[in-house]
Amino acid sequence: MAKKKASSKRRSGCPLNASVEILGDRWSLLIIRDMMLRGFRSYKEFLESYEGIATNILADRLRKLIAHGIITSEREPSDGRKSIYLLTAKGIDLAPVLTEMVLWAAGHEDTGNQALVRQIQKDKELFLAGVRQRWAEKTRTAGSNLPGEVKPSPGTRRVGPATP
Repeated sequence: MAKKKASSKRRSGCPLNASVEILGDRWSLLIIRDMMLRGFRSYKEFLESYEGIATNILADRLRKLIAHGIITSEREPSDGRKSIYLLTAKGIDLAPVLTEMVLWAAGHEDTGNQALVRQIQKDKELFLAGVRQRWAEKTRTAGSNLPGEVKPSPGTRRVGPATP
């Protein structure tokens, strides 16, 4: 996978710093979570998420995630005036990171959605395989030609939809 050249605007060349500068705002990881776990693809779906993101912030974060190659935007086939958003291969590579963040928070904070936590704890690799399989199916359904599209390996068992 091609690496994006370090931006001259970054505070340092530290990989963690690069991650924080791309994903460290209040909303980006929640948008990625909603795409990965809840199957969100439209602007309206993101607006209806229970954290209550403002329209201007959502538009800004979607633009930034596109600029960093985490998501892509396509025209909705049934209504060309609307866009749908899809995770790229670079975006789906964040699945293990988000999974570990869920487990960390569940272990140290009073959080909800214990069903998701138990599902991940039971078989993390199976959970991640299911996330990747649903992503691959969504990208094929959307007709995307995303670079690095992941095809489920033979024998991959499907995991039911997870909720955040």
